[in-house]
Amino acid sequence: MKLNLIKISQLIIMVLAISTLLGCYNKEEFKQRIKDGWDEVHASTELKGDFCYFLGDVKFPHTDQLILEDDSQWQKWNKGKLIKTLPLFAEIGLLTRERVEGHPELYHYEVTELGEKYRYQYIDRSGSRTKYENYFCYGQIVVGDVTDVEKNEYTRAKGYSYNQTNFDVSYNYHVINVPDWVLNSENKLNAIYEPITVMLPEETYRDIVTFYVGKGDKLYENSIHYKLIKPITSSSSE
Repeated sequence: MKLNLIKISQLIIMVLAISTLLGCYNKEEFKQRIKDGWDEVHASTELKGDFCYFLGDVKFPHTDQLILEDDSQWQKWNKGKLIKTLPLFAEIGLLTRERVEGHPELYHYEVTELGEKYRYQYIDRSGSRTKYENYFCYGQIVVGDVTDVEKNEYTRAKGYSYNQTNFDVSYNYHVINVPDWVLNSENKLNAIYEPITVMLPEETYRDIVTFYVGKGDKLYENSIHYKLIKPITSSSSE
């Protein structure tokens, strides 16, 4: 009887310890933290939406460049992207496309007024040459309910080289401010971009955010940011 009481006491202590930890981080708390994270993204970024189609390294106005034998692998990859992305967004109406006189295989591109409303350009001067990374972005995430919280513990006692606790938090969301150029081009965009398909305003979607427990049981995360959508290429490294 005494042994059973000890076991029951130990079980109660363990349950209380778990409840205390999870009680501080309940689903509503996680929902608010995720919402705050997206609000911060929306307030601080120059992006025109949460879902961004990457065109490639291209400075507008731009004229096609043929893929050459002595191009570096990166140049071939980049030109390969532009061969797909620029005609698509010209067809959609975010770029103009005109044949180059005397070179019927080449086209000249400029950003339209509609395109400028959704374009984001990041200029990277960190390397040996300046890169002009261009994106067309749309949509805004609206956070819904948290559906699941999974606690993970990594300790030296379990064979890890560190002690760390985190929570994988699953939540639902829907998307607003989806423009007509996205909705009307759903199949065309899905055909050459991955891994995210066109987000429809009437649908509910699911995402996961990992929160890490730091000193003083404070939570932090670094995964709430815009969703990058890249053109499909034959190389898995791109």
